[in-house]
Amino acid sequence: MITIRSMTINDYESVIELMRNTPGISLRDADSRESTARYLDRNPDMSFVAEAEGAVCGCVMCGHDGRRGYLQHLIVLPEYRRQGIAHELVERCLQCLEALGIYKCHLDVLKGNEAAGRYWSGQGWTLREDIDRYSMVRQGGENT
Repeated sequence: MITIRSMTINDYESVIELMRNTPGISLRDADSRESTARYLDRNPDMSFVAEAEGAVCGCVMCGHDGRRGYLQHLIVLPEYRRQGIAHELVERCLQCLEALGIYKCHLDVLKGNEAAGRYWSGQGWTLREDIDRYSMVRQGGENT
């Protein structure tokens, strides 16, 4: 049986291992334990893990800026895919955002990650053609 619950910092090792072993996921310094703890504290009960027999088999991280929601790192182990786990993880995040009056959510997909693009399109998400994202990284934060 699959259970879904709020992610805590105690899940960090299991979640980071999922990320390390998932093609298409890019890890940076911002994925450190300290940064993850800060993210979870800033966005309480908005990120989730899926468990099967007590082991983490999926995760998603969700946060917001007060106006828009943001999803990161949706992962489900291959042997647990096509069971609705990813959909349920995302739905929990969207419900949390809606409870705060936030009805728009964004996510990033690395260029070339066609499987992720197909997944998100198939779930009703729209690839934006009208904007490009620009980033600035200050000196000392090159790997954030």
